Amino acid sequence: MLTGTDLTFTVDQARLLDRVSVAFAPGKLSLVVGPNGAGKSTLVKVLSRQLIPQSGSVRFDDRPLPQWSERDLARVRAVLSQNVELAFPLRVWEVVLMGRYPHFAGAPKEDDERACEEAMRYFDVLDWSERNYLTLSGGERQRVQFARVMAQVWYGAPGSHRWLLLDEPLTFLDIRHQFDFLRRIRTLLHAGDLVVMGVVHDLNLAARFADHLVVLSHGRVLASGTPAQVLQPDLVEQAFGIRPVVREAANGTVHLLFE
Repeated sequence: MLTGTDLTFTVDQARLLDRVSVAFAPGKLSLVVGPNGAGKSTLVKVLSRQLIPQSGSVRFDDRPLPQWSERDLARVRAVLSQNVELAFPLRVWEVVLMGRYPHFAGAPKEDDERACEEAMRYFDVLDWSERNYLTLSGGERQRVQFARVMAQVWYGAPGSHRWLLLDEPLTFLDIRHQFDFLRRIRTLLHAGDLVVMGVVHDLNLAARFADHLVVLSHGRVLASGTPAQVLQPDLVEQAFGIRPVVREAANGTVHLLFE
């Protein structure tokens, strides 16, 4: 479990998070949605300790975030930030290997190399291993970053969960690869020990793939629950300022139409 309780984060009198409480369970795809400026990326940064809230607490399982060392946390928690920039002409396998840095000192071990290879194969970038990362398109780079963060937490640890925090992972991807990525993440969740929370903008993709949705608006949690519970016309209009027509499919999923 990953929990944030009464999280408040303020910058220059602007309250980006206002007493936000969230809980993300293992084995479920949890997605955060909301309009621009709602506090979605700030929440990811607070949960991942990139930002320190003025009040509130974060726990990974039952362990408060301040009790984790950076190295111990990095071995079980990976974060895909919104903008990942590399200035050096590294090969793709070298970029993916960065995800294993918390697990070794000096040279990578056999299991580090295996994790990288398996993560690259899983996200279908293994054939690019020797390519210069800087020559890839934006979407191709994003897929390499998927392999990097997944390699970081590729192996589970006995008695512990793994955590994956994704800030707008669908950026740069075409629609086919957006669907492909979310399907692959859902498959990884079958292991049962992986906690995944991510920020997305497309409400229909969120409705299609999420088990658990959190809607943020003006730094507060407006709603939390299943897509069918959360994505109701009144609530969507309250959050985004535009009212959808909601259609429910036979399998229980919902689709939003905007006119």
